[in-house]
Amino acid sequence: MADHAVSDDAQVQAQLDRLWSLSPGADILGLERITRLLERLGDPHRALPPIFHVAGTNGKGSTCAFLRAAMEADGKTVHVFTSPHLVRFNERIRVSGQLISDALLARYLERVLDIAEGVNASFFEVTTAAAFLAFAEHPADACIIEVGLGGRLDATNVIVDPAVCGIAQLGIDHQAFLGDTLAQIAAEKAGIAKAGAALVTQRYAESLFPVMMDAAARASTLWVGQGDGWDAAVYRDRMHYRDEQGRLETPLPRLAGAHQVQNAALAFAMLRHQDAVPLSESALKAAPLWAHWPARLQRLDRGPLLDALPQDATAWLDGGHNAGAGEAIGAFFTTDRLEGHKLHLVIGMLANKEVDAFLAPFAGKIAHIHALPVPGHDHHPADRFTAIAAKWGIGCTAHDDARQAIAAIATECAASGDDAPKLLIGGSLYLAGEILRLNEQLPD
Repeated sequence: MADHAVSDDAQVQAQLDRLWSLSPGADILGLERITRLLERLGDPHRALPPIFHVAGTNGKGSTCAFLRAAMEADGKTVHVFTSPHLVRFNERIRVSGQLISDALLARYLERVLDIAEGVNASFFEVTTAAAFLAFAEHPADACIIEVGLGGRLDATNVIVDPAVCGIAQLGIDHQAFLGDTLAQIAAEKAGIAKAGAALVTQRYAESLFPVMMDAAARASTLWVGQGDGWDAAVYRDRMHYRDEQGRLETPLPRLAGAHQVQNAALAFAMLRHQDAVPLSESALKAAPLWAHWPARLQRLDRGPLLDALPQDATAWLDGGHNAGAGEAIGAFFTTDRLEGHKLHLVIGMLANKEVDAFLAPFAGKIAHIHALPVPGHDHHPADRFTAIAAKWGIGCTAHDDARQAIAAIATECAASGDDAPKLLIGGSLYLAGEILRLNEQLPD
């Protein structure tokens, strides 16, 4: 899947242009190419600080955010590798707590590309090698690595000695790469298991227990699943976590959505089932309020894109794009939260995503659908959304871009006298990045 990465920095863009000329332009899962790249670079992945490796269909990025928040609350410095980026390519690589600078990014991409001839490495493999090289050459107390796609054959899975491995929510997505059943997908995700590192997971259906136990046995490690080795729940507006080490009570996450409680709890379970990076209890208690992860039920600020809306408008942005994400987002929009309104849905989705499965939880909560293209990517045409709107008995309007959609909503509100509309913009992380760029609300 092409990332169409661009940069305002000429040096970074020059290396991205080189990358496109060398890369096959598609994800080809496997560890052979990334292994060859890293060998030519001196195997930097074997010289990283303690690694926290995170997989999952949904929630892995948020789990990484909670891990980072807990470590930084304890005064630790952390390298972080995540994907995709929303606005700037630099967002993928955080060196010692800071987004990588353009100068460093250009330098590391150049070093990888200079030795990449003949490897036929993918975009993601080159990016992964650049991140590992940067992390090996800068000091930090820990390294958080998010799986790009799947787990077993993902480029990040060349790491050999993680401190702990974690898997967030599982769901059906990327079937062309990972399989059509939840068991097949679970097996691919669990392929990150390594000897000596606990495999910590959220709560799964009993039908997946054999998959997890088999993966742990193959790796000669221990599977620590929610409900057995640890658990968490909300009681009286507090999060209550427990495991064999004892109980922990914390504030609820600042990140919106009930599902974030489980992501924060998974981060706690990972941290408490490793001993390479010990943390204080006070740091764990601070993490739910410190964590930030853009385009996940993010309340948008007023900015150039939203200025046309009434002053009391509320707009949320979420890049979720599969059935599990739809369930989590739909559950967030309760009757109380909507305050008697229905949502203006601004949406664009990649052509390989299941529109009906994602939107099903929104039935009855949408006033009108505003369909958008996803710039630079194959996407569902507007008539896919029109068909769903017709089933729901609401309207659907196609727009060329987000500015046009927001202007149309502003006009609707003026005509109806709605001075406090509720908007949800989503369906794609690529679209979410474009929204943040247009609204001048860049991730930092």
